[in-house]
Amino acid sequence: MQYLVTSSEMKQFDTYTTSDVGLPPLVLMERAALAVIKQLKSGEFDLNKVALLCGYGNNGGDGIAVARLLKLQQIDVVIYLVGNADNASTETLQQIKIAQHYQIPIMISLPDSLSSYTTVVDAIFGIGLNRDVSGDFLRAIELINQSHGDILAIDIPSGVCANTGKILGAAVNAKQTVTFAYAKLGLSFYPGIELAGKITIADIGIYADKPAAHYTFEQDDLDNLLPVRANDSHKGSYGRVLTIAGSQNMSGAAYFSAKAAYRAGAGLVRIYTPSCNSGILLSQLPEALLSPFTPNQVNFTELETGINWASVIVIGPGMGISDDTYKILSYVVHHATVPIIIDADGLNVLSQDLSLLEQAKSTLILTPHLGEMANLTKLPIDKIKNNLVATAKAFSQQHNVICVLKDAKTVVAHPNKPTYINQSGNNGMATAGSGDVLTGIIAGLIAGHLPAAQAAPVSVYLHGLAGNKAAEKLNKYSLLASDIIEGLTHILPN
Repeated sequence: MQYLVTSSEMKQFDTYTTSDVGLPPLVLMERAALAVIKQLKSGEFDLNKVALLCGYGNNGGDGIAVARLLKLQQIDVVIYLVGNADNASTETLQQIKIAQHYQIPIMISLPDSLSSYTTVVDAIFGIGLNRDVSGDFLRAIELINQSHGDILAIDIPSGVCANTGKILGAAVNAKQTVTFAYAKLGLSFYPGIELAGKITIADIGIYADKPAAHYTFEQDDLDNLLPVRANDSHKGSYGRVLTIAGSQNMSGAAYFSAKAAYRAGAGLVRIYTPSCNSGILLSQLPEALLSPFTPNQVNFTELETGINWASVIVIGPGMGISDDTYKILSYVVHHATVPIIIDADGLNVLSQDLSLLEQAKSTLILTPHLGEMANLTKLPIDKIKNNLVATAKAFSQQHNVICVLKDAKTVVAHPNKPTYINQSGNNGMATAGSGDVLTGIIAGLIAGHLPAAQAAPVSVYLHGLAGNKAAEKLNKYSLLASDIIEGLTHILPN
């Protein structure tokens, strides 16, 4: 597991390290500079002539220390200071004094061009930027991006918001970024993640005094994330998934969700669907149990039997927006005592009566994409996209649900647990049925006895890994939902 920290958390951790642990700021600055030097000397940068653009904050101090270390290796370097010297930090003033002693050229005005430099190091802003850049700062960023050399950013590309990844007026487009101690939340979202290029996390001795509020999974975590399957077991050992899905001419969503639940380890899957889907679903997925119903004549006795049978319930994929969907959703929410995953048309119907959430007797997992979240919250899609974490967390806390807000970087928010930010997956997964597969994976893991609070983020991670495996075998243009399901077979451990 990897923490993803906000700017305020990082500042708190830095203060803890210097004040409580007692590690001097200049020592941390030297360690940061050494980490940058290591990356610059990796063979991926042309160090024939290097320019460092440095602000007067501690990020700039890191850059000035880098210049000194390069100078000691006989590399041609020049420092361009950007900003107001009156705002200089104590440590950066000290680094300037040291650089002057080593006779490193220090310029206090920007050049007309940086095109003569083979590498440009961005040390203008650190993680504390919270306003749009302007004036000399804007000009400096433009010069960096117009240069013909390799660009390395220190801690975060200047102009990128450390909390959201948004561009604050203008931002450096780096080849690589060396960030310190922990991954920054803003480098987990677009466009920040793209502007950072290759990201290296350098341990320079800054440590947390408490857990961060956001995290993601890494490949090494996989074996420890999944429920253990006992050797002495049978199909009843791995739970029962009730998938309420589909409508006339819409059997695919039910199929994808049910099959994904099986692929994720569920012992039994029952599909509650209109009778018109029976033939095709029996043909496509003979492993599934079927409970067909006649549209406009829902048999609630049979539905209650299914609810009582289930270990976990999926409702919504492909159901359509109808009176049947509302009645079934309402009945399930009022009667189920097992986790309920609400997706697709279940969410669209729910958006018309959010009071249903307050009447639930069990854990609810909602899996909206941006459009569905807009319906649920009555917020514009652009506002949601620019504030994925805050939107998901607020909705989760307000309605006491687990919110899986789906986007290129999916967010999983729990009312009182850290927020998960997914880093697996690819753009080929933006295809019909992909979301139905995700609901099935969540259901399969819950059926296999993984608690809902764990199953939601783990499933999102697995979903992305399966999509990556499918893209390796095929390509991102041709990816289908069924390919993602098959990808699961290659990424789950034996």
